[in-house]
Amino acid sequence: MRLGENGAALLLAEELVAYGRAGKNDTVLAKGLLTKAYVKFAMAERQLSHQLAFEAERLARGGGDMQLRVQTSITAGEAWAEEGNFPAALAKLQQAVDLARQYGAPGSLASALNALAVLYTQMKEYAKGFEVLEEALQVAERLRSPGRLAIAKNTEYGLAMDSRQPERGQRALLEALALERKLDAKGMIAKTLVNLSDSYLKQYDYNKALQFADEAIVAAARINDSIIDATARVNIGQALIGKGRLAEGKQRFAEGLRFFELANSQPEMQTVLQEYGSALERAGDMAGAVAAYHRERAISNQLFERQRQKAVYELQEKYEMDKKRRQIELLSRENQVKGAELDNRRLQQRIWWLLAVVFALASAVVGLLYRKVRHANVQLEVKNLELKQQSSRDPLTALYNRRHFQEFMRLHKQVEQRGAGPADADLVGALFLLDVDHFKHVNDTHGHAAGDAVLKSIAEHLRVLLRETDMIVRWGGEEFLAFLPAVPRSGIDEVARRVLNGVAAHHIDYQGRQIAVKVSIGFAPFPLVPLDLPLPWERAVNLVDMALYLAKAHGRNRAYGVRGFAKLAQTSIEAIEQDLEQAWRAGFVELSVVLGGEPDAGGAAAAAPEALSVH
Repeated sequence: MRLGENGAALLLAEELVAYGRAGKNDTVLAKGLLTKAYVKFAMAERQLSHQLAFEAERLARGGGDMQLRVQTSITAGEAWAEEGNFPAALAKLQQAVDLARQYGAPGSLASALNALAVLYTQMKEYAKGFEVLEEALQVAERLRSPGRLAIAKNTEYGLAMDSRQPERGQRALLEALALERKLDAKGMIAKTLVNLSDSYLKQYDYNKALQFADEAIVAAARINDSIIDATARVNIGQALIGKGRLAEGKQRFAEGLRFFELANSQPEMQTVLQEYGSALERAGDMAGAVAAYHRERAISNQLFERQRQKAVYELQEKYEMDKKRRQIELLSRENQVKGAELDNRRLQQRIWWLLAVVFALASAVVGLLYRKVRHANVQLEVKNLELKQQSSRDPLTALYNRRHFQEFMRLHKQVEQRGAGPADADLVGALFLLDVDHFKHVNDTHGHAAGDAVLKSIAEHLRVLLRETDMIVRWGGEEFLAFLPAVPRSGIDEVARRVLNGVAAHHIDYQGRQIAVKVSIGFAPFPLVPLDLPLPWERAVNLVDMALYLAKAHGRNRAYGVRGFAKLAQTSIEAIEQDLEQAWRAGFVELSVVLGGEPDAGGAAAAAPEALSVH
């Protein structure tokens, strides 16, 4: 496998698995499955690789081969981390560290500590990551193992870059490369080269980024490593885009992205698409950047929904377990009461005077049980209400979440179908989609805690700026959606202006620093009726989203609103949805622009066709 001969490696792994099954030897079988998992990972079959790793860890768990138990625990932990299940990954890797300490194997301990430091980096627990990494470096130095020291230096690079210490990260990479070249460790050299390419790319040194990426592709070919090859091609694409060679850069990026698509590696695709969108935006390709951001956001929403469902299932399981426990306690007490009643019947014939006392005690027990049952039912009802609240509210901002809005819009649609009288003809609903300008810059400059403070502050401002009857939703990430059920058609632009200026007027105090925040907005009346048939709310939100991206692309700190449609006989709603800006400039859509009180530096108002009104 390390020579890149994955086909031959897979045949040998299968033979080892068959040998373990034939001999009914779980230790041999676990080694075979673990080896097969590594080969399948090298062949980009990640899901099957994870399943094999989990099965190997289960088989090794009951055996006496401590080194195998450590290795399978590390591999299972890394597999859980790749699937985004950090709690399960943390449990497995901490178990691996404990087993290695008990076993007294410094080599296995160095591997376990290194994997745990990588996981803490992914979890953004940087202080814990550096603490674990320091011990890993000490173990590697005691072993006098240049290979393990180089691995730890690569881990130090990732941890330093994520914690915004680029100089330390680059220094660690160069030290690792020197060690690896002395060892002629081809696989490690290839990985370090691609990391160096990424490091220089983040510093906008595109020439060095291209140099190391080209070297990484050559090194990856020697070991037939598809992951390193794909990552290097992605880096080359971004470097070429940064140098202004847009078409060539897009082509090279697509070559690398194709591997991650085939592997269905959603977290990696999300990161790659974010970097790609930023590179295109810096190069001035706003349409390409918007497409990349849309694709990244779809993956983000899918992962968020999966995590939300998992949290709901875990809460439901917890409450079900509590309910069963209470039922068992209740049945136990009922059995005690029945036993007491049987004893009372036997004593009734002998001691009449004791009957009254026993009856009174039994009544007291029954009364106590009745009160406890009522208390348990009240507690269950409270828990159910808490679960309902958690499933409909965003935990950070306490605003409604997307799921609650979707359920609301289904009911709202039924209300609209009943209609309104002529007196209400000028009242319409309205949809507003807000995105925080330069939110990534806030996170990069002040930290993610500051970003959370910004989101909470904006949520509070929106509650003040809008009415109690308006629904405000945390749409995802740094986006908010507001639905106004009844507003004068002529007043929609004024609402957009009030929100723009209201948010911009308040600076956020964070650790003694003032953070200025502005937003961009897309909006439209609701329902939108292009051809006497209202658009579904999902398509209306999509048009508002496209209007938001026009506001972003044309300077930020402004709002673009869809006012209506024209000349639809010459086009279609589908064509408008594909390119709203082109449809606007062709006169098929009427937009309005509301500028914020303090437009972004360097952001000029967009040139508008005759049908556009600018406020």
